[in-house]
Amino acid sequence: MSKPDTAAPARDFGKARRSSLIAAIFLMATSATGPGFITQTATFTATLGAAFAFGILVSILIDFVVQLNIWNIVAITRMRASDLANAAVPGSGYLLAVLVIFGGLVFNVGNIAGAGLGLNALLGLDVKLGGALSAMIAIGIFLSRRAGIALDRLIVALGILMMGLVVFVAFASQPPVGEALRQTVLPDTLNFAAITTIVGGTVGGYITYAGAHRILDQGLGGAENVASVTKGALSGILVTSIMRFILFLAVLGVVASGVTIDISSHAANPAAQAFQAAAGEFGLRAFGLILWAAGITSVIGAAYTSVSFAPVFKRDLSDAGRNRITVIFIAISLAVFLLLGTPPAALLVFAGGFNGLILPLGLTIFMYVGWCRRDLMDHYAYPRWLLVLGSITCLLTWYMGIESIGPIFAFLSA
Repeated sequence: MSKPDTAAPARDFGKARRSSLIAAIFLMATSATGPGFITQTATFTATLGAAFAFGILVSILIDFVVQLNIWNIVAITRMRASDLANAAVPGSGYLLAVLVIFGGLVFNVGNIAGAGLGLNALLGLDVKLGGALSAMIAIGIFLSRRAGIALDRLIVALGILMMGLVVFVAFASQPPVGEALRQTVLPDTLNFAAITTIVGGTVGGYITYAGAHRILDQGLGGAENVASVTKGALSGILVTSIMRFILFLAVLGVVASGVTIDISSHAANPAAQAFQAAAGEFGLRAFGLILWAAGITSVIGAAYTSVSFAPVFKRDLSDAGRNRITVIFIAISLAVFLLLGTPPAALLVFAGGFNGLILPLGLTIFMYVGWCRRDLMDHYAYPRWLLVLGSITCLLTWYMGIESIGPIFAFLSA
């Protein structure tokens, strides 16, 4: 009689854990390089040129510190951000949940607009019709009985597609790499509103918690998983960092060549213009596919993560109940998009700025937990260097937010 394969369950668990981490990485990566980031990058590169490279660098450094702290503390405590906030500072979790859900709604309106802009560039569809079709697809995914598996597979596939197309266009635009590298550390000009907006578009609001909450939902919480979680967070940050800089270079190559990009008209689609200038008709269609992929994955990511804060208000909320709320969330986002008169590009820029204003609050609570509430982490020996960097980043984001409130809300009247 042959012996049972006792190693099979361990292999299956390891495979499932890797799949869950990959899905969380791509959820964070696609959320952080969604239509908001793409449009913001094109808009600010058109106005600031190579100097915007410094903003990209700051967003990457902040992302590194924020995501490592959020992923690790959520995993160690096995608590969602809102529950952890309530445990640390009673009542603060409700405030954080309201702000993240509202910020996610603002961003999701922009994500639907971005998906609409993508189908407009790809197929010539009206932006509002394209946005509505994309929202319907996202709703269909959440109504599926296998929503979790469909979510993970779609996000990974579209994330890989986005990367390949962006790399191609970056080579085609022939950017001034040397000048970009110089201004990455020695910028000719500083623009706090631009930096706060790009930070918000990559790690603000719901994006801060997207990967961390996905990990928790996949059962990867606990101190025993910290090494895997840290590796996953670092992988996600690496993927998003490369994507951000390559996308910036693609647009910079067009701007440096003397092409004027329209960033102010109602029909403006700055990134589409840049891709078309770099690679002609193929570039325009490729951009449409990139922006649609970014839009649909971000619609899903924003809805999923925003609704993951809902259980703080209703403890016995089932998975089916969460999916229904997610569908309603997307439907409301779509209705606002269809009724709103703000140009899609301006809306995407504002959404990043608004979520950049939310970031400091959540990070402050997490830093308080790390420094003063070790009991919530079962007295885990949390790295002091991460807390120091997190605290410095927290102060920096508060400062940038205060400096940028006026200019950010001015984007709505653009």
